[in-house]
Amino acid sequence: MSAAITLDEHTLDWRAVAQVAGGATLHLGAAAQQRLQAARHIVERVVADGVRAYGINTGLGALCEEILEPASLSALSLNTLKSHACGVGASLDDELVRAIMCAQVANYSHGKSGISPALVDGLVALLNHQLIPVVPARGSVGYLTHMAHIGLPLAGLWQLRVDGVEQDARSALATAGLQALPLGAKDGLSLVNGTPCMTGLLCIALARAERLQKWADIVAAMSFEALRGQTVAFDPDALSLKPHAGAQAVGRNLRALLDGSALLQAAQGTRLQDALSLRAIPQVHGASRDQSAHVAAQVNIELASATDNPLVLGTPDNYRVLSQANPHGQSLAFAADLLTIAQAELGGIAERRIDRLVNPLVSGLPAFLVENSGVNSGLMIVQYVAASLVAENKVLSQPMVVDNYVTSALQEDHLSLATPAALKALQVIENSERILALEYLTAGQALSFHPPAALAAGTRAALQLLREQVAVYSEDRILAPDIAAVTRIIQDNASLRRIETQLGIVL
Repeated sequence: MSAAITLDEHTLDWRAVAQVAGGATLHLGAAAQQRLQAARHIVERVVADGVRAYGINTGLGALCEEILEPASLSALSLNTLKSHACGVGASLDDELVRAIMCAQVANYSHGKSGISPALVDGLVALLNHQLIPVVPARGSVGYLTHMAHIGLPLAGLWQLRVDGVEQDARSALATAGLQALPLGAKDGLSLVNGTPCMTGLLCIALARAERLQKWADIVAAMSFEALRGQTVAFDPDALSLKPHAGAQAVGRNLRALLDGSALLQAAQGTRLQDALSLRAIPQVHGASRDQSAHVAAQVNIELASATDNPLVLGTPDNYRVLSQANPHGQSLAFAADLLTIAQAELGGIAERRIDRLVNPLVSGLPAFLVENSGVNSGLMIVQYVAASLVAENKVLSQPMVVDNYVTSALQEDHLSLATPAALKALQVIENSERILALEYLTAGQALSFHPPAALAAGTRAALQLLREQVAVYSEDRILAPDIAAVTRIIQDNASLRRIETQLGIVL
């Protein structure tokens, strides 16, 4: 039975959004429903009073000075969805779309947008019926495009994905016992507006980054043991003198993973210090964790924010309609770029450890980790693949927030580019997952040259998990299936929980 998340008195955090994205149901409590109703009454009063208010009874963007008749406001809302639904490229996967939808509901639930409550209920119904709007991944400079594709199915237009199959939205709604909904004043604008797109995407990026960071410690510990590192680098007294929270956590993880290693005990004192890719694991991995923590704080603030434009405040008898720039995603654009760099660095240092593992000049192990090298190339090309992905991450890590374009006839002349920045972060995380999979494969092969009984319990547990999917490499074979299998382990939350359970700690 799937978990259930209730949105009521308290705002959601990124973990709750990630839960809904992963399949948990979402419910609106009475307090959230009351806030939605109160805000909608203000919009209705604005229309009745004929007070000019952006997006409620005017055109949008550069057309904001055009005042519209009440009879045309429903058409304006529907046309807003149609005109903004111009995304391009492959569609986002279900988890990412669900995250955006959940962030939308969270934004509206603050009761400052004035969207029709029935449309918010409709979004919740799509989530809970596993009806996923088809959303092209590209074409957004900040928001608008992705959310237009999500809004259209509420009106019975566009497409929904059901069990992986794309269907006409109206027929998919009917099959699920749902109906297309009418749109009123401001509904179209609210459905495309605000920061839920970039926020939802970053919630998933954070969840994947957190998993990646834990695997980075596990796999690095395997490499460290295989290369017989000097454990003084992880001494708690030394690390306590640089008390960054991330470094402290990684140092604790490494000590737990390597505890009881006879191989390491025998290797102590054989060299004064190791290369930085081994010695600086707490400092490098820890710094990535610290940046992720900062990003998480920014995302949680955004989830607690009302990011529509205009916002409606007060009561139907004493209201204010405020045109402002809360939908601007500058904070999240910075956050996405920072998260991208932090996760790219995990891949970068992992590639350096792979290189040391396969290089007999520094590893003390057979060349490219295979016996009878020469006729066998071993894991030589694994390092090439890692280097390629690191190079790609380097390009993707160039910050997007500092770029800028002008849209909407000079009306929108500073853009955050936070949504493409978030998508870029997700791509870098996927690349780094593959780099860590390559290190996992390589470190596991390196440990096969050491007696199993000499290994630490933590690294032995990780090696056992690896061996359930990939056999020891005794002679050349096609490696692509092995790499894919190990990547699936890295991307599997259950595999990570298994190792944490065996260690008795949360990494």
